[in-house]
Amino acid sequence: MDLDQLRTFDRIVRDQSFTRAAAYLNITQATASMRIRALEQLLGVQLFVRGRTVTLTDQGMTFLPFARRIIGTAQEGREALRRVERGRVSIGSLRTLVSPLITESLIRFQQTYPSVDVVVREGRQAQIAAMLHEREVEMGILCWPNIDPLVVDLEPLVIMRERVPLVVSPEVAAKLSSQPTIDEVLVLVPRVIALRWWQADPERAAALVRLAQTSVELPTGPARRLALKGEGLGFFVNSAVEEDVRAGRLVEIAPVEFEPLHRDTAMVVRNPAVLERPMLADFVREIAQECARVGEIIDDRLHLFQSSSPAARTASR
Repeated sequence: MDLDQLRTFDRIVRDQSFTRAAAYLNITQATASMRIRALEQLLGVQLFVRGRTVTLTDQGMTFLPFARRIIGTAQEGREALRRVERGRVSIGSLRTLVSPLITESLIRFQQTYPSVDVVVREGRQAQIAAMLHEREVEMGILCWPNIDPLVVDLEPLVIMRERVPLVVSPEVAAKLSSQPTIDEVLVLVPRVIALRWWQADPERAAALVRLAQTSVELPTGPARRLALKGEGLGFFVNSAVEEDVRAGRLVEIAPVEFEPLHRDTAMVVRNPAVLERPMLADFVREIAQECARVGEIIDDRLHLFQSSSPAARTASR
């Protein structure tokens, strides 16, 4: 039994496909099949029911947590060796929060730790959860509460609440009454831009899509440009459109039936013990400062974790 076999087993479980797992691992499907056959022969059981979709047998389901435990332990050992060789911090963040939360905090962090390697990975909620699960990152920034079943043992350090206003172009806003109804708005802009800010859309956001004649789901950049041109309206997190609203390129509206929404996100770790590393604790504190600037801090547990980091010592003086 080797780690390649276990990683292949775990990947097939996630993707429910030998083909997709092989592509993710950058190996051939034949190699993936060979690894699983060798693992099954070693264990003396069949791990998968092979068909149009690949599912675990009862034996495979029983073996899965042990395989993942071995993979996780090996990854922890590898990361420990890397940290001995050279300072390194790694975080994963929702794509929409990398720029507003990490850019300035990274600049300040590197002034204190100029020789430390920093890895920032971005993605969607499930991708960040997978990074935490596989210990590819030490800290994650994702929607909260987390309902992804892959990782249920996350510890929130800071929870931020950010406004999610409904915005339109100024040309559209000029044609609306002072207290418009949503029907009045949709007559002028029948296309709703659906952006997946949440793991599960709030009812008001889902209702807006249902009421519209058409809807389009886009990444933030193209969605913002569509709104700027007056070709769509949608709920945007405040950090994505704050500068546009301030400059008058977009206008926040509040139809009488649709009050502005909010999104909660959190900085999380799987084990608070990682904050015993001064460099990571300092980076987390720098990002927490940006959270307070971007939104409202509704829960701050950083004070529960002691650190001997330079920033912490300075703050205590």
